Amino acid sequence: MGYVGIIESLPPPPPPFTYYVRSTIQYKYNSLWGNPNHMRSVAKALRDAYPEEKLYILVAERNAGSFTYDGIELGGERVCLEIEEELEKIKSKGGKITKFSIVGYSLGGLVARYAVGLLEMRGVFREVEPVNFVTFASPHLGVRSPLKGWLNNVWNVLGARMLCMSGRQLFIIDNFRDTGRPLLEVLADPESIFISGLKRFKRRTLYANVVNDRSAVYYTTCIAKTDPYTDLSKVKANFVEGYEDIILDPLNPVAPLVSKSAGKAMADITTGSPWNLRTALFISALVVFLPVGIVAFIVNSIVQTFRSSKRIRLHESGLAGIQVKDYRSPIWIKDIRGTVEDVYESLNNLQGESYLRASDDERDDGQLDKAETQIIALERKKSHPQFPTLALAPSQFLMIDELDKVGWRKYPVWIHQDRHSHAAIIVRSDTPRFKEGLVVLRHWLSGEFLI
Repeated sequence: MGYVGIIESLPPPPPPFTYYVRSTIQYKYNSLWGNPNHMRSVAKALRDAYPEEKLYILVAERNAGSFTYDGIELGGERVCLEIEEELEKIKSKGGKITKFSIVGYSLGGLVARYAVGLLEMRGVFREVEPVNFVTFASPHLGVRSPLKGWLNNVWNVLGARMLCMSGRQLFIIDNFRDTGRPLLEVLADPESIFISGLKRFKRRTLYANVVNDRSAVYYTTCIAKTDPYTDLSKVKANFVEGYEDIILDPLNPVAPLVSKSAGKAMADITTGSPWNLRTALFISALVVFLPVGIVAFIVNSIVQTFRSSKRIRLHESGLAGIQVKDYRSPIWIKDIRGTVEDVYESLNNLQGESYLRASDDERDDGQLDKAETQIIALERKKSHPQFPTLALAPSQFLMIDELDKVGWRKYPVWIHQDRHSHAAIIVRSDTPRFKEGLVVLRHWLSGEFLI
């Protein structure tokens, strides 16, 4: 699939050379499948920038298709094995890997973070130097919408239970290895192999869409507690020089707009009136798309749950080609160191956002324990009137704090010409509508990618 042929057909270059792994798993709601062809533009941009003798490219393929239903843990184990096998193959042919980089798109970013922890645990980073860790539109905090009340129960709880293990992990309702904590929270634990491995990279970079990402919204892809882009008519965007209108300045992305009318037309084109347009589209989706989508979604979920459960059982028993015991050492450093898709994306994009008001008398719904209540209370007090804190889950606030300590170069991306920015950010297909994504790739390779 994809660009596997490139790897198999290229003779190993003489040392030293860079070993570059691209995780191409893509998150989609209907079947969570990844298509390596979606990364064609990324591969081409890399090859145009660096010759074969300087850059070796591996496309991770073992999680393609419905295999991504099986969860981030299994996906990470498959990718880790794939990397180790490739390293051994190159070594057997006289090659030597000196540097290592990895980039994940969408769900691939989370699988990459898990694989990095396993590579750390297995001592791979003692043999090669980790250089670049990059994600494009990856839901680092999961896909739980920042909502309160009954919408939280319907969208974030019921929906998660229809998507096998990956859905439970992405909606943060799983119990990872009986730790009593969701996997994504464990991935951000400062004492874990996952953070230890992530820290080894010279540079950690992420690109996040500010509008029209129907699969993974800004707060989760940019690891942020606020979303200053919900009403672009109220802010003035500041862009990186040379990348105007696409790449926002990471240090000062937006500023309050002096004139409320200025920029309103552009904001209306990209976001529209937050509630009127969303309400109209939501009602249209309910009447036209939702009945068909729900039926397809339920049928697909039943089929994929059965298939995923079978694969997981085979994986756990060691009959899927991976010796699980090799990848199940302690994860703590201190302890030995289609249609359904369209329905989901539309409804996910139509969800309004709830905020934490800076009010001491606001009450929670009683579902939080004492520690979680304290976290919410603290975040509420820090909420800013202009850009209020989103109503995230306590575990998401913890993830943000710990991931930010690792250090990221965060680049907000404003795609104007297409309302499917999740695909446009990496030019997922060869269409003029996605050409703004080429600017994103140019920015990455010219200023962020270390060789």
